[in-house]
Amino acid sequence: MRAAPVIGVLAGELSGDALGAGLMQALRERYPDARFLGVGGPAMQRFGLESLADLEILSVNGFIEPVKRFPALLRLLLDLERSFAEAQIDVFVGVDFNVFNLLLERRLRRRGFATVHYVSPSVYAWRRGRVRTVARAARLLLTLYPFEPPLYRGQPLSVVYVGHPLADRIAPDAGSADAQRVARQALGVAPEATCLGLLPGSRGSELEYHLPLFLAAAEEVDAALGAVTWVLPCPRRSLRSQIDRALSEHPDLSVIVDDGTAQRALTAADGAFIKSGTSTLEAMLLRRPMVVCYRLGAATYRVLTLLVRVRTFALPNILAGRPLVPELIQDAATPLTLARALLAELEQAQSRDDYFAPFDELHTLLRRDASKQAAIAISTQILEPH
Repeated sequence: MRAAPVIGVLAGELSGDALGAGLMQALRERYPDARFLGVGGPAMQRFGLESLADLEILSVNGFIEPVKRFPALLRLLLDLERSFAEAQIDVFVGVDFNVFNLLLERRLRRRGFATVHYVSPSVYAWRRGRVRTVARAARLLLTLYPFEPPLYRGQPLSVVYVGHPLADRIAPDAGSADAQRVARQALGVAPEATCLGLLPGSRGSELEYHLPLFLAAAEEVDAALGAVTWVLPCPRRSLRSQIDRALSEHPDLSVIVDDGTAQRALTAADGAFIKSGTSTLEAMLLRRPMVVCYRLGAATYRVLTLLVRVRTFALPNILAGRPLVPELIQDAATPLTLARALLAELEQAQSRDDYFAPFDELHTLLRRDASKQAAIAISTQILEPH
């Protein structure tokens, strides 16, 4: 290896940009003169990424758009492969963005370059055969969750559990009474109010399936508790009109639509309705009672039931290996069942001294300085193997 390694890296989404930036920072602490080139967003560019393409080129959603843009994406893949080969990179790190990165990793590995994949695909849930796809593409896999390495047992692949960066960013006291007071002040929520969160997702399709349901459930909660202040984060301006239309159907609800993060909404809240996803992990790390919900179109759901192999879908429950928080899927998720479940969780959080103990244990398990652990694994296994 050269004194200053040349490291290729690609993150195809803003969530991956944050992961990539943390990894770059940790690697630069070990190799101050390292050169990074590839694709990433503003966070990675602040740490010195030499951009080979705009992140927006990779921003594709759904099933149809990637097919339409296949020729352009293929050209980009081949151009990146050529650029990395010409630079004679010491290692390539694909950050999440599984389909594109695994294809690129496999092609680079065939050329003799070391490859790393950062974030395991959800092989625990469906398409278990992807473990072989990952093993063919990457020499080293870095996972966020402790239950993932055993899934790759028997594959010709080194797998290292590094922890979750979100657990590093959210301190153990981030959901304290003082933090809640500050968040409420920023949102204009009265300190003594009952405040609950509505987190229906960050995409238009997710709002379509979850927001009307959550608002109807909020009315049920209001009927039981009296006036509640609800906080609804709006992650993108493009979603605001859709949110406003849904709110117009529930004029009696007191809802604050916040342009800030889901974390601020959860910090201000006493509990929340949450669409299954990363926000459930945020709620757990902030010690907030929650009810997790997931709904899809009827046809999509029928197909998914044939593919998915897990009995639980909420991240806190998967991590705990048992039912830690209520989860309601598809037809089981009604306004009344959601409301009753959240009311029961709020009551238990008040009455049980040990209610948050499992949340705290999982926070400790995930809080491992993930970026540093990832950098150590890449250094010891790829850049400076003994």
